[in-house]
Amino acid sequence: MPFDVRDFPAAPPEEKAASRRNRQLVATWLFSVSAMLVVMIALGGATRLSGSGLSIMEWAPLSGIIPPWSDAEWQRLFALYKTIPQFTLRNPDMDLAGFRGIFWLEWVHRFWGRLLGVAFLGPLVWFWTTNRIEHRLRPRLITIFLLGGLQGAVGWFMVASGFFADATTVSPYRLVIHLAFALALYGAVFWTGLRTTQPVGVAQSPRLRALAIAVTVLVVCTMLAGGFVAGTRAGLDYNTFPWMDGQWLPAGYARMEPFWRNLTENIAAVQFNHRLLASLSLLAALFASALGGRLPPTHRARLPLRLLGVLAVAQYALGIATLLLVVPTDLGTLHQGMAVLVFTAALASVHALRGMPAMTSAHAWATPP
Repeated sequence: MPFDVRDFPAAPPEEKAASRRNRQLVATWLFSVSAMLVVMIALGGATRLSGSGLSIMEWAPLSGIIPPWSDAEWQRLFALYKTIPQFTLRNPDMDLAGFRGIFWLEWVHRFWGRLLGVAFLGPLVWFWTTNRIEHRLRPRLITIFLLGGLQGAVGWFMVASGFFADATTVSPYRLVIHLAFALALYGAVFWTGLRTTQPVGVAQSPRLRALAIAVTVLVVCTMLAGGFVAGTRAGLDYNTFPWMDGQWLPAGYARMEPFWRNLTENIAAVQFNHRLLASLSLLAALFASALGGRLPPTHRARLPLRLLGVLAVAQYALGIATLLLVVPTDLGTLHQGMAVLVFTAALASVHALRGMPAMTSAHAWATPP
């Protein structure tokens, strides 16, 4: 039997205001956690570039929060580090002072991860028990918390690969898995924050939204390819641009058998693929940004699309500088952090386009009505 919406009275104004305040509180919390995740990913890049990731050889989720204070404890931890190939093959002359330098960076990285867990779980419990979280978001938030815990285990799984015989770094495959989990976690938190602040409807510009999704996919693929560059230390070779050893396609691109191994283990192929994906990401981001400029000034997708183009250009230039300068730690860390910002702009663009006003087919490529 048909029903009349007048049979269902609207919520009182004070209830609507309380609901808006709750959504704003939850969104502020989620965006704050997102910012902490950006820092976490950048710290991960710094530990990798400095070789600090293998300095803590114990998996102690709770007791590991307490740093060593006595000289005996420092000597014990240093003795453990001396047993792995990274010390014997790369740092045989390292003294205790040098070990402390790499230890503290890795300790801060792990401490920040624990702090992230508290920053997520504490407010989650409070918002939940005070009924400030919409029921539709609760399963998603529980899943995010579990994903965060799993990410910690994946991180140790990655670190443990550096303890194998003749291994001076972690496995590139495990590093990329760890990075993929980090991006999934960050994307889930940030997207949920967007869903909290911006109710969405059915997309009305499928082509522009499809382009924004394609940019997002390209950005993620570029970042994962960068993980293989980092894992194989490919950035220390072919430090010219745009040519690689005087050629567009480096010699030996397909020297490994079977062919798929070149994509993840061959330094020439790994670096070329990262360059190619970065270039495609830049072109796609600039195209999407240009189309975003044709949207009405008040359209909520206009700003993230513009930022996407600007950040993509900055990231591409930063990547070139990092390569030409043979991957200094500060630039390499900034390059990894900037990549997350490009990813953020792409996600924000996709989300904003979900609520796009209806357009005719003639306006499908973002021509203002």
